[in-house]
Amino acid sequence: MAELTTEIEARGPVVWVWMNRPTVHNALNEEMIRELIARFRSLAEDPSVRIIVLAGRGKSFSAGADADWMKRQGAAAPLDNLEGARELAEMFHLIAACPKPVIARVQGAAIGGGLGFACACDIAVASTTAIFATSEVRLGLIPATIGPYVVQAIGPRWARRLFLTGERIDAPRAQEIGLVHEVTAPEELDAKVAEIIENLLAGAPGAQRAAKELVHAIVARAITPELMEDTAMRIATVRSEPEAHEGLSAFLEKRPASWVTPR
Repeated sequence: MAELTTEIEARGPVVWVWMNRPTVHNALNEEMIRELIARFRSLAEDPSVRIIVLAGRGKSFSAGADADWMKRQGAAAPLDNLEGARELAEMFHLIAACPKPVIARVQGAAIGGGLGFACACDIAVASTTAIFATSEVRLGLIPATIGPYVVQAIGPRWARRLFLTGERIDAPRAQEIGLVHEVTAPEELDAKVAEIIENLLAGAPGAQRAAKELVHAIVARAITPELMEDTAMRIATVRSEPEAHEGLSAFLEKRPASWVTPR
């Protein structure tokens, strides 16, 4: 039996969902995506759960999609490629649409999907060690399935810059643009999460659920099944293109991609 890529830790009415692939900085593969889908479906329906904390074991929160997995998906049959993209879109949707408050506890790398997690969660708390990027274009890809959550969090202006450059930003800049709510020293990260949990536990669960529904109802563009399908089709298409094959191969081979001009 394959080892699980996620862990559940219950602390009374608060459940911590730990991504547990620390040797690869909690990079997403098909197993982790499916486990997170199952975890959030179950927790959403569990009346004993008040709050969920999404966290990563080891040095990093999540370095995004596993490059080997993305390369396999890009080389897969079109329907298999699209189905993998749909699962990715569903995972982010289940986190964002969860009726319980969800907190992202972020340290180290929060790249690509890792940045998407921070935006899909209701509240994001980051260590000063955190580094954020949507580096997909540097691999010949696009941040499609995380795109709606990132744009809702930071707005289209900053999204265009980060999506186009793939540059890395530190935690203070992430807070400045609305990507995270709180930035704290590494040794104070859990205390800050605990403080937010205390505030959340003071609220009524039904009212909190209704409050989340209210926000979803009034955002500029709701994240509908149609939008999720659109983002899944976009990433499935792009990662089957030659640029993506070259970008992912260059990343795995630790060399510049063909479009990078030597300095």
